[in-house]
Amino acid sequence: MDVKDLAKLATESRNPNTMNIDRVSTLEMITMINEEDKKVAFAVEKAKEDIARAVDLIAERMQRGGRLIYVGAGTSGRLGILDASECPPTYGVDSELVQGLIAGGYTAIFKAVEGAEDDAELGKRELMEKNLNESDIVCGIAASGRTPYVIGAMKYAREVGAAVLCITMNPESEMAKYADIPISVVVGPEVIMGSTRMKAGTAQKMILNMLSTGAMIKLGKVYGNLMVDVQPSNEKLVARARRIVKLATEAEDNLIEQVLDETGYNVKLSILMIETGLPKEEAKKLLEKNRGYIAKALDEFENKILSVSSV
Repeated sequence: MDVKDLAKLATESRNPNTMNIDRVSTLEMITMINEEDKKVAFAVEKAKEDIARAVDLIAERMQRGGRLIYVGAGTSGRLGILDASECPPTYGVDSELVQGLIAGGYTAIFKAVEGAEDDAELGKRELMEKNLNESDIVCGIAASGRTPYVIGAMKYAREVGAAVLCITMNPESEMAKYADIPISVVVGPEVIMGSTRMKAGTAQKMILNMLSTGAMIKLGKVYGNLMVDVQPSNEKLVARARRIVKLATEAEDNLIEQVLDETGYNVKLSILMIETGLPKEEAKKLLEKNRGYIAKALDEFENKILSVSSV
């Protein structure tokens, strides 16, 4: 891409509000950054219908056994890896369910790997190594919307019949041409021209939060607004598991501890056992029948009780 083409990108424009950022006081500098950051949530809001469609698509593919694979370079790739890595402890899913690929591999998580993002074949090859199939979802992430590594991955995903999403900060981007659902959020020029780890990165993180959180809610990983599939892998999460069960059931602490011990700290199963009074195996079958949705399992249990009492 030459200088003229680069200048056409919204993310590469010069911000008129920060032209003198190098000459103002520290407080004024921070105020400028803060004022620009305020615009991000409103920009994301304009894309919420596309984000909702993407969540539904991700959940539908995951219910068929598909995986969500983020693909990006630089900051975009790191944000994808961050979102993927937080799903297992938060929602109790396998680490294969949500994955992140970054141009340049493991090294690129910590430092730039020159030239990797310009290799379209690399993006394709890495998805081939993942044995990508038609049940999977590939989400390309790039502020510019033109990263060859990401486009190569998206093109290959289309070839195998996988669902394809993209998150970009430039309207009508090259990446959007290959996406079933393109998500374009125009945050405007960065505080420092071209520093897309700033507003663009913030917008990407917000969208990724929505995609993974929305999909997990659709998969029954949330009861009310409680993360009921949390994996208590450290002391903080063990305490959180107890508190979640307490908030969901309002049961006595000794009962909560007893049931959590019985279920091996399976929060979701513990809540259902306490709320219904069912023994472990019966509660487990009821939960499985309702695909892990506590609310639906409770509805079925209560309907059975009502039908029996009305006879």
